[in-house]
Amino acid sequence: MKQEQIAGQQEYEKSGRCRGAQTEDDFARVSREAFARFVEDAEFPCVGGKAAFNSASQIFGNYGALSSTTATAELCRDLYRFAQSGIRHESEYATFIAIFSSPLRTDEPTFERAFWRQLQQLNATDAQSFAWNPLVQSDPGDPHFSFSFAGQAFYVIGMHANSSRLARRFDWPVLVFNPHEQFERLRADGNWKRMQQTIRVRDVRLQGSINPMLSDFGEASEARQYSGRAVDADWQPPFRAVNDARAPAAAKPGKCPFGH
Repeated sequence: MKQEQIAGQQEYEKSGRCRGAQTEDDFARVSREAFARFVEDAEFPCVGGKAAFNSASQIFGNYGALSSTTATAELCRDLYRFAQSGIRHESEYATFIAIFSSPLRTDEPTFERAFWRQLQQLNATDAQSFAWNPLVQSDPGDPHFSFSFAGQAFYVIGMHANSSRLARRFDWPVLVFNPHEQFERLRADGNWKRMQQTIRVRDVRLQGSINPMLSDFGEASEARQYSGRAVDADWQPPFRAVNDARAPAAAKPGKCPFGH
């Protein structure tokens, strides 16, 4: 991992009042270095992901089993810190990468169930303190759906060892949280279509086809793209957003509602 990336990660972990429970153990070190190599490989198609690493705008979190109680609590704290951090506001390509130690070598349906169970658990905790981001929809069947946490909308990418998409195939389960506002800025600047075309050309070069689940925001629900599995037209994700009417739109600045 590049020195500036390590420095950026360390600075992030020192900032804020809200800290996760994980330590920089062997799993964290090995998995983070492996993910950096994965993204920086010449054949990796997502130029947005490459831009995140080139600008040292990636933040890692390491956890135990995907969708476990402990992982959920730690991820809530870390994802909140990311949502509130300066790096999210200052970088065009800020991304939060959550790497889990298990389950390993699952098939696509099994990973998909664990993936959505994790998002459901995040949402159940989040809804006690935050309303759903008002700029996106909470119904995963809606073309304007996007996952919301800590008042921020995120496009979530799932990766695992047996993904049918080579660009999503990684040794450990991974959830990548990309702030939705970044895509909106790219669209507003007229850069999104060009980047999207570049990614698709590179994906075809890698695998021989584009991801059949890809669509533009507002055309079909982005939930269909999250886990990486090709799904049927009538597929519905196992997710129902919890919307607590008592939750404020935002918590008090600097105060973490998910513990320390």
